[in-house]
Amino acid sequence: MTAVVKRFTRAGFAVALFASAATATGQSAAAHPLGVSSRDSGVLTDSVKPRPRLKAIEYSDWYSRRLTIHKYGSYAMLPLFGAEYYLGEKLIKGDASDSERSVHVGVATGIGVLFAVNTVTGAWNLWDSRKDPTDRTKRIVHSVLMAAADAGFALAAASAEDDEGNEREGASFDQVRASRSVEGGEDDNSTHKRIAIASFGISTVGTVLMWFFK
Repeated sequence: MTAVVKRFTRAGFAVALFASAATATGQSAAAHPLGVSSRDSGVLTDSVKPRPRLKAIEYSDWYSRRLTIHKYGSYAMLPLFGAEYYLGEKLIKGDASDSERSVHVGVATGIGVLFAVNTVTGAWNLWDSRKDPTDRTKRIVHSVLMAAADAGFALAAASAEDDEGNEREGASFDQVRASRSVEGGEDDNSTHKRIAIASFGISTVGTVLMWFFK
């Protein structure tokens, strides 16, 4: 009988001990529902940093209007380049008619006007978007390339004016075909063509950059 009592006493003591341990575990889980200790919780809390709030960039309606003008100007640019190159080649070879010479001058004037408009709208929008980090590098590279093309077209126009001045002075040669020798044996027409083609290429690269690369 005494042995049985001892067994029940030991069993009751074991149950009480187990219940006490379970209660302590339950309290710990309640304090940390995710099963993370206070030490671990402190480390986790300290390691998570709040994300910085993004600043909203507001653009005016005129920004959108200028961008539309700029885009349509870029669409017209490549056809004008093609026409000007074709007419220039005919003039250099001496196969151009009087009307084609006039068209050549008209297309060149159109390119000049187009670049003037796109330079104004592009520079204005570049300034308005100076605080916007999105595609900032691409915008700056595009602007630098187009500014270089502007300078190239100005030089090309200046080289063409030399021939026009000679014709107005009564020189007996074709305005575009005539070659006035300079140092190195290169004539004015070759210089004009090289500068124009280089400007075409630079501006085309700058335009394609904005069209296709995100």
